[in-house]
Amino acid sequence: MKKVTIYSRSNCHLCEVALSTVMSFAPEFDFEIERILIDGSSRLEEKYGEQVPVILIDGEVHDYFRVNPERFRKALLS
Repeated sequence: MKKVTIYSRSNCHLCEVALSTVMSFAPEFDFEIERILIDGSSRLEEKYGEQVPVILIDGEVHDYFRVNPERFRKALLS
């Protein structure tokens, strides 16, 4: 099973859109979703800063800011 991780911030509109897009694939694909807020973590804020949301698939960066649905689908199929 693939694992999708979304690094995000609180009150981040793009983060909510990315999460919604990822979740829209749940009925079609079997994967785990983990959302990690970078708020208050100096290490994560330094690493991801203003690039959130950052979407990873199995620990590898897949997208920044927005989820490209076609690329996301292909990545889940591979």
